Amino acid sequence: MGDIAAALAEVTRALPGAEVRPGQIKMAEAVEHAITTGRHLVVQAGTGTGKTLAYLVPAILSGQRVVVATATKALQDQLVGKDLPFLATHLDRPFSYASLKGRSNYLCLQRAKEILGGDPNDQNDKGEQQIMVGVDPLADRAPRSELLRLIEWATESPTGERAELTFEPSTNAWTALSVSARECPGVTRCAIGEACFAERARAQAADADVIVVNTHLYGMHLATGGAVLPEHDLVVFDEAHQLEEVISATAGIELTGGSFVALARAVKALIADERLIADLEAMSGQLNDALMPHHGRRIRGLDDVLAAAVEVGQGRVDRALAAVRAVNSDAGDTANRKQRAIKAATALSAELATVRAVPETDVSWVEGPRHAPRLRIAPIDVAPTLEVLWGGVTAVLTSATIPSNLPIRLGLPAGEHDQIDVGSPFDYGANALLYCAAHLPDPRAEGYDAAIHDELEALITAAGGRTLALFTSWRAMQSAVDALRERLPFPVLDQQSLPKPALVKAFTDDPSACLFATMGFWQGVDVVGSTLSLVTIDKLPFPRPDEPLLQARRERARQGAFALVDLPRATTLLAQGAGRLIRSATDRGVVAVFDPRLATARYRWEVVNALPPMRRTRERSEVEAFLRDIRDQ
Repeated sequence: MGDIAAALAEVTRALPGAEVRPGQIKMAEAVEHAITTGRHLVVQAGTGTGKTLAYLVPAILSGQRVVVATATKALQDQLVGKDLPFLATHLDRPFSYASLKGRSNYLCLQRAKEILGGDPNDQNDKGEQQIMVGVDPLADRAPRSELLRLIEWATESPTGERAELTFEPSTNAWTALSVSARECPGVTRCAIGEACFAERARAQAADADVIVVNTHLYGMHLATGGAVLPEHDLVVFDEAHQLEEVISATAGIELTGGSFVALARAVKALIADERLIADLEAMSGQLNDALMPHHGRRIRGLDDVLAAAVEVGQGRVDRALAAVRAVNSDAGDTANRKQRAIKAATALSAELATVRAVPETDVSWVEGPRHAPRLRIAPIDVAPTLEVLWGGVTAVLTSATIPSNLPIRLGLPAGEHDQIDVGSPFDYGANALLYCAAHLPDPRAEGYDAAIHDELEALITAAGGRTLALFTSWRAMQSAVDALRERLPFPVLDQQSLPKPALVKAFTDDPSACLFATMGFWQGVDVVGSTLSLVTIDKLPFPRPDEPLLQARRERARQGAFALVDLPRATTLLAQGAGRLIRSATDRGVVAVFDPRLATARYRWEVVNALPPMRRTRERSEVEAFLRDIRDQ
């Protein structure tokens, strides 16, 4: 154990403001023990612990191949762009690392070749590349200049990865020049597969000691029986509180009208059967019309209209598959287009078959925008999907907030894992105040909105702006924005003003600004310093009672539904939201919850005890004084 602590100390000494973090050492030693014994580890590591180094250092020193699965691509890019290069320089052990993403994140050179009608490096006598018209309907709708710009970038890029672009491409342009896993025929069936960016990334990952992926890709690895990632000994799930939902998504299916449009595009590039192509394109609208009556609801069996749409869709896919297979050419680009169309049609056919006979273990529902509804099918319980994982590799699951029953929900074998909480190095007792506005009416009562608007105005005024106001719904956020924008002397930014990165930057750059936002900002927002002194939360974030997947889980849990399904999710999300406040050792501020149930409900202590150990109060005057003190420093 001493070796791990010494290695960690050596590495952290190279960091700005280096300090000993007992929780980081405890976590690193626990990860080493998990690797040595093969016992899975679930570890809650509060903000400031330094959990990334706590799992990377022992994983690298073990000599085992490790896959790190992150909840977001942004965290994936941070690991590969910052944390692993730092360790490569300062850790006394050489190692290699690579990032791997889904195929649609890489430009497809074969697609570029088809759109150009030749090699991506070819030019005409004027030194210009040529775009072929009529080869790809999506490419025909994309700006020619943008396609050329992307292709030119691909001739110089070593990776072809979208994240490395210096500009944001349009959806049509990028989709025209990329392929998803459901279309790609694979390296052995592609004419230029050896040059493929995605395959090059896979080859680099196969040779690496540390492979960084997003959790969705790891879910696809499990769903395909281990066909996506190289063999590995250890997997670390960072932000593991999201693992259950990600596995539900990747183990299920999603059917949209767009699937038929995509297949029509693939078929059109091969054959000139206008009737077949028109039927496939029309199927998109027919499916949307059949799904619309179910929008936002669970489907407990296909009604006659939806059943007929699925049956008609299956017939059209079968016709398309037969027509594509009948194309008698294995030459060059035609062979590649044929293989992509066959794979896309086969995948869509399998999805339609699942829709016709949804297993009893799954739940189906319709979500998404009303003009483009999505039929989702997902397993109610992800534990069976994860059985192969628990029996195959050692797993470390970590997050700043871990629901107490997460191991049960994930099916972790009871006698084969350890669960610890290493705390946080921050002095929450001195620097943070948890305020429950217990005097406010129940959130379901008339006048609640007006009451929290008054409460917000008073607290934001005391703080001098500097507020992240979090809401559980768009309606509540917009109501607060409309009410307070004219009443406050501070800039009020709202979630609809700018894209998320630009919005966070604008908030960070203006110490007097307030940011009003919904669920997308309860996690992943990191604002250090006095720019953020107040986090407000309108009410406890319990999931909607009619959310289909959770509804099915409640039915399975029966009398224990609230304790097993609703309360852990609300508690975890509340802790994530509260965690936006203290991001460094010198941060100070208030978390204000406007839901009186935090002070009165029988389950209140389970919620409070899941939050950082802040001082607690019900007195607004105490909160206002504390905020003014921070503001005036």
